[in-house]
Amino acid sequence: MSAKLSKPIIGISIGDINGIGAEVTMKSLLDNRTYKNFTPLIYGHGKAISIYRKMLDMEDFNFVQIRNLDEIQHKRINVINVTEECPEIIPGVETQESGKMAMEALKVAVEDLKEKRIQALVTAPLNKNNINSEDFKFIGHTEYITESVGAKNSLMFLVAEQLRVGLVTGHMPISEVAKNVTKEGIKEKCNLMLKSLKQDFGIAKPRIAILGLNPHAGEDGLLGQEEIEIIKPAINELKEENKLVFGPYPADGFFGMMHQSKFDGVLAMYHDQGLIPFKSIAFSNGINFTAGLPVIRTSPDHGTAYNIAGKNLADEGSMRAAIFLAADIVEKHQEALELSN
Repeated sequence: MSAKLSKPIIGISIGDINGIGAEVTMKSLLDNRTYKNFTPLIYGHGKAISIYRKMLDMEDFNFVQIRNLDEIQHKRINVINVTEECPEIIPGVETQESGKMAMEALKVAVEDLKEKRIQALVTAPLNKNNINSEDFKFIGHTEYITESVGAKNSLMFLVAEQLRVGLVTGHMPISEVAKNVTKEGIKEKCNLMLKSLKQDFGIAKPRIAILGLNPHAGEDGLLGQEEIEIIKPAINELKEENKLVFGPYPADGFFGMMHQSKFDGVLAMYHDQGLIPFKSIAFSNGINFTAGLPVIRTSPDHGTAYNIAGKNLADEGSMRAAIFLAADIVEKHQEALELSN
């Protein structure tokens, strides 16, 4: 395959084949903008895609089966098999076989991403229950990809149009959150967000709101000391570096008063503090973007939705947004590279 591609290749790992990943992927790729912007490559199994094509009555969904990336066809939807045998397709049912294929799809796609054989990766939802074993602990896509590409850190960044929410701590029990909220961690995540807003979203002077950890942002120490001892000192040091950061804000009042519209990004202290308001506001088109990596990865902000799998009820809005954001960021990076040369 030539070093200069006519269009970037966007890889899509199919996730749990018994969830809605195949459906939302297929629906998304029927968008007529697809071939104008990028070449899609689904990591999964051609037989599974064919089964869903018939099950969902999507006769207009056409694809080409390839054996390796040297066979990639632009202006076509490409599918590559990541396992020799296709697992039995049982929509809505958690099986070990579907978990194995989901993990294999992710492994193969991430390897191609690292080797720059694809220019971005979109990960369809999988089920941690049928992936985890005694020998392998899968915490989440963000952590797995961060470690796989050799990055020291990354930012779980939820984005939807003008709403962008990042997390200081990610997938961890709530009992461990407070001890993992540190001044250094806040500064590191905030700097990752600032860098991403500039290079990935084209915002020259981003403004960041930083939330408190405790109810009412600690109420001047009455409800906790983290705001006084950790969060405010981090904000002050960032301000001394001439960065436009503000806070700490009480999370409930901040989102209740729609203050997020005044900022380019919001930094939350923990998973549910950021994701509950984000999904309440932007569930149908929200995207999970992993910022701070040397590669580009996005995903929809929903799960496998076993309850509606195979019923042609899944809304592809979030998956489509994730695919097109990946393509947009690839384009921004290429333009920046051309300007620097």
